[in-house]
Amino acid sequence: MTKEERLKAEHERIMLMYETQHELSQGARFVFGIDEAGRGPLCGPVVAACCILRDEDEILYLNDSKKISEKRREELFKQIKESALSYGIGIADEKLIDEVNILNATLTAMHDAFEACLEMYREKCSKRLSDEFGDDPAALFGSIPSMSDSIVLVDGNKEIPELLFKQLPVVGGDAKCPAISAASILAKVTRDHMMLKYAEQYPEYGFAKNKGYGTKEHIDALKKYGPLNIHRRSFLKNIL
Repeated sequence: MTKEERLKAEHERIMLMYETQHELSQGARFVFGIDEAGRGPLCGPVVAACCILRDEDEILYLNDSKKISEKRREELFKQIKESALSYGIGIADEKLIDEVNILNATLTAMHDAFEACLEMYREKCSKRLSDEFGDDPAALFGSIPSMSDSIVLVDGNKEIPELLFKQLPVVGGDAKCPAISAASILAKVTRDHMMLKYAEQYPEYGFAKNKGYGTKEHIDALKKYGPLNIHRRSFLKNIL
């Protein structure tokens, strides 16, 4: 397959993803995509991201972040942040994970990511309208996402508690819907960057490579050096 043929095939794949997203969003004006990264590791936070993409922005190679190379994820991470209408990050640390369990911590991070995304959109919209029309509350009111014209597409099979906007869980959504794919990449790269910083502090645990997952290298280090304050104690019961 030539380079031109590969680009054409990728364009068609992305267009099919947008068609799927449009069908799932049921005509909503604003489509929020939400996903998480880091439910399985033995240490560090679980990170969620929420994203609103522009329909006219064709971001090639969007996909489940686990199916994309690290180099491409980094490239897409920058592109998404530059072109998205809005995005937000939510983080639930190891203490909250141990306190409320990983599922509830993940849902909390997702809720925080949605609120951050909504707030960023409001701030951008307020600035734009102020620049164009001055202080006109009526103009702003009709331009921000509301419960009546928005939908939140959540990767997986769970809805986010206490989120008043309409939601639709989408199993495998990070490979089906561009907004969820973008959120998947934002969450994964954000968490990876955090683990790289931990790797500098604690080189014995191999975080630069394992990102906190329970590899043999990581488990051997745990048995030799013991758990760190960033380890999830509830995840270590069958290891130590």
